[in-house]
Amino acid sequence: MKKLFILLAWIALIPTFVLAQERDEFGYNTNSLRPIRIHDQLFRKTLWWQIDLREKMNRPMNAKNMEITRVIIEAVKGGILRPYVNDSLTTRMSYEDFIKKITVTSEGDGLTEEERALGFGVEDDVGGGWVGDEFGPNSPSSSGPVEYLPGKDLYLLELKEDLIFDKKRSRLYHDIQSITIILPADRNNKSVDIPIATFSYKELVENVFKGNDKAIWFNNANPKEHRNLAEAFELRLFTAHLVKYQNSEDATIEDIFGDQKAAMYASLQIEYALLDYETQLWEY
Repeated sequence: MKKLFILLAWIALIPTFVLAQERDEFGYNTNSLRPIRIHDQLFRKTLWWQIDLREKMNRPMNAKNMEITRVIIEAVKGGILRPYVNDSLTTRMSYEDFIKKITVTSEGDGLTEEERALGFGVEDDVGGGWVGDEFGPNSPSSSGPVEYLPGKDLYLLELKEDLIFDKKRSRLYHDIQSITIILPADRNNKSVDIPIATFSYKELVENVFKGNDKAIWFNNANPKEHRNLAEAFELRLFTAHLVKYQNSEDATIEDIFGDQKAAMYASLQIEYALLDYETQLWEY
């Protein structure tokens, strides 16, 4: 509890130090979709959020055959998009490495090649196992490599964004920088979440989401009013859990508090503190 109070006080009172970012000659972040000049930023803090596509509010991003992870993977395979190694967005990942990371291996499912050939670990589409539709590219009869299922195996995303108060426009902006596809702990034998690849949000919007009929936020209430994924992120039509905030140790919230349950409560408290901070900005 003492750590939590110190953390909240730090968020509210201590100025944010700036992470190194790639900027042009005019002071704009080249990775931002709508960059804000660095000299106009009164406050900035980098936040990392985890999006679970299985949650009710996130299911519109995970509609069958239009899952956001499927849209991204198909864009990479089509040569439209290139992944990065991590969310620093400095080093590109090769196509071969990306395919290797989304391909199930004996290290990925805990089975040997012989056991997999005999059908062990093969589940149907409903069960959300290692293979896809009966006649799809991941079917048991397919001779090609078996890949993780978008939306079923790959249901975790990590969103990195800069929370910026623009003193010129007197507004707080969520400047999304990147989206990382995560292989969940329950889908690999290492029992930890494993980052697969990171994608520039700016590149996703400009090259993949815009004008793509499959890149939609599915509106169950009124299918006529589907939203493009770019619009869905802009309107914050998703729910996410804070897993990390900018700090000198580059530690996650769970690393700081040492316990998963305590980290969950701390995450909620930090979110409320940031919301309260945004509300009180108008009083300065």
